[in-house]
Amino acid sequence: MPTQPPSDPWIEAWLSTGRFGTYLSAAQGSRSLALALYEWNARLGAAFLHDLGHLEVGLRNAYDRVLSAATVGKDSHWTEIPTMLKLFPAVLKNDPVQQRLVDANEIPRSQIQRARMDASRSGNTAPVPGKVIAEVMFGFWTYLTSNAHEKTIWVPYLHTAYPGKTDRRKIHQTLYELRQFRNRVAHHEPLLVGSEFERRKIISVASRLLPKDAFAHLTQNSELLKILADRPS
Repeated sequence: MPTQPPSDPWIEAWLSTGRFGTYLSAAQGSRSLALALYEWNARLGAAFLHDLGHLEVGLRNAYDRVLSAATVGKDSHWTEIPTMLKLFPAVLKNDPVQQRLVDANEIPRSQIQRARMDASRSGNTAPVPGKVIAEVMFGFWTYLTSNAHEKTIWVPYLHTAYPGKTDRRKIHQTLYELRQFRNRVAHHEPLLVGSEFERRKIISVASRLLPKDAFAHLTQNSELLKILADRPS
């Protein structure tokens, strides 16, 4: 067990009383164990970001490949305006919060347009598709499997990125939960409970989505199992 740190307030001044209190509670009041758990939590978070990053890159490239079949007219990529409007048409729905009709696809269209603008800042006359894809946030990709896109995106295109008879609703729920979890990790929140379930969610999606060799690479280079097994006690 780590040497007991002094009882002076430097830890709380650094982490805050509330944050460190979470680890003190898990350590049953042992300050040394609480600090060791905090360091373990930081290593665990970094390992999760590593695996989630690999999954995100694989997911967006898989989706990009199958959505290439959606291009219309003279478009060379599905993020160009005509095809984008086909995939994300204006759909007016009543918003009970704003108490008015809103365009349900305004946000994904604006995200693509922002990505195109960011990708063309280098001075190119047209954004390079690969740069556009890299600029789009994880939340956009996880939104593509929602109910709103079942008929326009999932049925004609996106389902082909997964094995046959994949349940769209289950995939969407898992991706939604992973996005929420990634936000927690990015904000350095405690991962003391439920981390093994989150690891299994990553494996579940990656095993369906990634090529066999890519999935093997991800699992072989993941440190999650080792870190989870090394939790201080």
